[in-house]
Amino acid sequence: MPLPLYLLALAVFAMGTSEFMLAGLLPDIASDLDVTVATAGVLTSAFAIGMIVGAPLVAALARNWPRRPVLLGFVLVFAAAHAVGAGTTSFPLLFATRVVAAVANAGFLAVALTAAAALVSPDRKGRALAVLLSGTTVATIAGVPGGSVLGAAFGWRATFWAVAVLCLPAALGILKGIPAGHGEDEATARPALRVELAELARPRLILVMLLGALVNAATFGSLTFLAPVVTDSAGLGELWISVALVLFGAGSFVGVTIAGRLSDRSPGPVIAVGGPLLLIGWPALAVLGNEPVALFLLLFVQGALSFALGSTLITRVLYEAAGAPTMGGSYATAALNMGAAVGPVVAAATFGTKVGVLGPLWASGLLVAVALLIALPLLTVITAGRSTEVLR
Repeated sequence: MPLPLYLLALAVFAMGTSEFMLAGLLPDIASDLDVTVATAGVLTSAFAIGMIVGAPLVAALARNWPRRPVLLGFVLVFAAAHAVGAGTTSFPLLFATRVVAAVANAGFLAVALTAAAALVSPDRKGRALAVLLSGTTVATIAGVPGGSVLGAAFGWRATFWAVAVLCLPAALGILKGIPAGHGEDEATARPALRVELAELARPRLILVMLLGALVNAATFGSLTFLAPVVTDSAGLGELWISVALVLFGAGSFVGVTIAGRLSDRSPGPVIAVGGPLLLIGWPALAVLGNEPVALFLLLFVQGALSFALGSTLITRVLYEAAGAPTMGGSYATAALNMGAAVGPVVAAATFGTKVGVLGPLWASGLLVAVALLIALPLLTVITAGRSTEVLR
C-alpha cells in the first residue's frame, strides 16, 4: 500500500478519536452542562447528521479542487471546532461545534475515500479502505480509551483539546505526503456531476447503502451508551470504561483487517457468516452485561464482527458507485453516518423502558435483524459486482 494512504489514515485516526470519544465522556459532559445523559447522547447524532449532509455537499463543491489543500483545510477546520468546543459552557454551542467538525470530517473522508481508491488498482479497493479505516479502529483502541482516561483525570474538555492538538501532525503529514493536484488524466476523464448524482437512482447502490447504515446504527447505538453499561450494569468504576473501549477497538481492528482481505473477492461469506453471529452477540451482551468477564469478551467479538460486516458493506458501496469516481466516497460516508445518526437516537429511546441501560444493546440486535432480513434473501445481488467490474 502506498505511503500517502497511511498519512490519510493518520488524519482518520484523529477524526475517529473525536467521533467515538463521547462513549466515555457522556456522563461528565451531561453533569457539567446540566443535561441528561440521553440528551448528551444527541451530540453523537449531531456529528453524524453533519457527516450525512456534509459528505455529498462538500464532495460536490470540492470535486474540481486540488486534493492536498482541500484535505488540509478540512483538518484545520476540524481542529478549530474542537478548540471552540473545549472552551464553551453552552450545550447548544457544543452541539453546533460538533456539526461543524462533522462537516469537516465528512468532507475529508469523502475526498480521502476517493483518493484512497485512486491510489491502488481497481481490484484492491477493499484493501485500501481497510488501511484507511484502520485509522478509525486504532482510534477506538488507543485514542478513545486514552481520551476517556484523560477525561476522567482532567475533565472532558481536556480530551477535546487533545483532539485539536492531535490534528496538527496529521495536517503536517498531509502537507508533506499528499500530491498537490489530482492529475490531468483524472480531471479530463471525470464524469459530469449530474452523471455521478444519477448513480444514486440505482437500486443496488441504495440497497448496500441502507444495509451499511443499519449495521453502523447498531454499532453506534450501543457504543455511544457503553459507559452506563460498564458502570451501572456491570458495577465497575469509570476507568473500566477505557478497558471496554480498548477491547471493542481491538476487535474492530481485527475485523476490519480480515474484511480488508475478503471484501474484494469474497464478500458473501463475510455477510452470510458474520451477520448472524453479530445478531446473536448484541442480545448476548444484554443478557450478560452484569458479568464483567463475559461483557469484555463479547465486546471484543462484537467489535470484530461489527467492523468486518460494516466495512464489507461500505466496500460494496464503493464498487456500486464506480460510475461516480469523485462522489462515491461521499456516498459511502453518508451511508456510514446515516447509521451513526439513527443508532444513538433509537438507543436513547430505550432508556425510559424497563430494560434501562441495557436497552441500547437490545436495540442494536433489532437493527442487525432488520439488516439481515433484507440482506440474506438478496445476498447474490449484493455481492454480484467484484474486482475490476461492477455488474449492472
